[in-house]
Amino acid sequence: MGALKPWHILIFVVVLVLLFGAKRLPDAARSLGRSLRIIKAETKGLIDDDNNVAEKAEPQFSRQPIQGEAPQTNGYQQAPPPQQPAQPYVDPVQRTNDR
Repeated sequence: MGALKPWHILIFVVVLVLLFGAKRLPDAARSLGRSLRIIKAETKGLIDDDNNVAEKAEPQFSRQPIQGEAPQTNGYQQAPPPQQPAQPYVDPVQRTNDR
């Protein structure tokens, strides 16, 4: 197989024009360009989102200092323990009267 020559490209363009018509080719190229721009913007947005999440992520735990050792700080704070949701108070007397 040889390299792609100019007459190969010319034959390809002629076949495209015969199959799709000269009127539809610019519309198809325009919609293809829009699709590629949308894909490019979305992938850039996903990469930016990943970078933002990585920058905001903080470690959950840090190493505890040994007794007598000065604590080392690396700019991160230890995450607070998770809070239990408060349960609403239900009066047992009122509950039995509702039945």
